[in-house]
Amino acid sequence: MHLRRVLSMTAALAALALTACGSSSSSGPSSTAVVEGQYFILIRHGLPSDSFWAPVQKGFTDAGKLYGVKTTYQATGNNSSDEAKAIDAAVAQHVTGIVVTLPDAGAEGPAIKRAEAAGIPVITVNTGSTTYREVGALTHVGQDETLAGQGAGERLKAAGLHHILCVLHQQFNVALEQRCAGAKQGFGGAVTNQYVPGTSDIPGTEASIKATLQSDSSIDGVLTLDPDIAMAAKDAIAAANSSARLATFDLSNNVLAAIKQGKILFAVDQQPYLQGYLPVSFLVLYKQNGNVVGGGQPVLTGPSFVDSNNVDKITACVKAGNC
Repeated sequence: MHLRRVLSMTAALAALALTACGSSSSSGPSSTAVVEGQYFILIRHGLPSDSFWAPVQKGFTDAGKLYGVKTTYQATGNNSSDEAKAIDAAVAQHVTGIVVTLPDAGAEGPAIKRAEAAGIPVITVNTGSTTYREVGALTHVGQDETLAGQGAGERLKAAGLHHILCVLHQQFNVALEQRCAGAKQGFGGAVTNQYVPGTSDIPGTEASIKATLQSDSSIDGVLTLDPDIAMAAKDAIAAANSSARLATFDLSNNVLAAIKQGKILFAVDQQPYLQGYLPVSFLVLYKQNGNVVGGGQPVLTGPSFVDSNNVDKITACVKAGNC
C-alpha cells in the first residue's frame, strides 16, 4: 500500500475515533484540544549522526504537529544502559508517552517497567519485535527482522551467490542477530557473521571488512545491516579487489545512488518514517480512547525491497523525507 494512502487512512481513522469519543473539535486529529497537555518522547539507540534515523524523527515530528502533541527526540548512542537512563529521565520529566527502541530487553526492560508503573504508556519501535511483550509495552512498530532477513537471503540466492558475509555493527542488538539468522535461513548456503566497530568508526569498519574479504576469496556476497555500514563495505570491496556483490538493510541517499550505479543489488526498506509517525497516532488513541493497536502482534512497517526496478520512485520519496 502506498505510503501516503497509509498515512491518510491512519489520520482518517484517528479522526473518526476521536470524534466518536466526544471531542468538541470538528477538525479531528489536527486539533490541539484533543490532546492538550500531552508530551511524547522518542528515545532510540544509535549515534545522532546515523543517517537511518532522519525519517524516523521526521515522522515523529510530523505526527506530533498533526495531533498538536509536544514531541522531543533523543539519541543515546549504542549503549543500552544509557538508553535505560534516558527512559528513567523521561519518567522524571513526567512525559505522557514514551516511544523507545529495544535492542536489549535485559538492559532496558526494568526502566520501561518503571515507566509503566508510573502510568506512562510505552510503545517500542524498530527493535524489539520479539521482546516488547515481556517488558509490557502496548505494542511494537517495525518490521519482523527474521522475515526481512529471509527475504534478503532468498534474493541473494537468486542472484547466484554462494558465500555471504553478514556484517553486524552493534553487539547485543537482537534485531541485527535476527537479520543475519533470517538471511542464513533464506540463503541456504554459507553465511559468515562478522562484528565490526560500527558507525562510530567507519574507517575501522571498512578495514575490518577488507581484511576478511582478502583472507577468504570464497566470499562472493556482503550483506550489511545499516546504510552507513553499506558505504564502508562498498569501499572495502573495491579496496580488496573483490568481486563480491553487496546488499544492505535500510536506505540513504548514498545507498540509493549506489543501487542506480549497480554497486548495490538491493536494499531492505523497513519504511522508517512510519516507525516515527504511527506510534504518535497509537499513543493519542490510547490516551483518548483506550485503543490498543496490534491485537497482541507487532504492527509491521516492512520489509519492502528497493532495487533497480523501483529505485527512482523510492528516491523521490526519500528526498521528501517520507519513506
